[in-house]
Amino acid sequence: MQLSARSEQKELMNYLSAYMNDPKLSVWHLMILTAILTLGYGQKEWSAIKVSRRKIMMLSHIKTLPTYHKYFKELQKFGYITYRPSFHPGSRSEVNLNLKEVIS
Repeated sequence: MQLSARSEQKELMNYLSAYMNDPKLSVWHLMILTAILTLGYGQKEWSAIKVSRRKIMMLSHIKTLPTYHKYFKELQKFGYITYRPSFHPGSRSEVNLNLKEVIS
């Protein structure tokens, strides 16, 4: 389903507002979520966003693997994302944003 530019911006702002209002999220959580949102916005996709660790780390300015893994796993634990890894080198993993579950 193609969304209009205005509805895409509204969707993006809904996600960002929910994230910013959660006191348990640190700057590292927010940077990873922003990187995922950036990828989703570029793909015009909010449900199954194609991701790679390298791209998320680059967009979020996270330089070390332990930092990335710690905060990425916490986002899964908090229910913000659902991660479906791809073990095939030719296809990327997917992340689902779970905004409705988090804010309800």
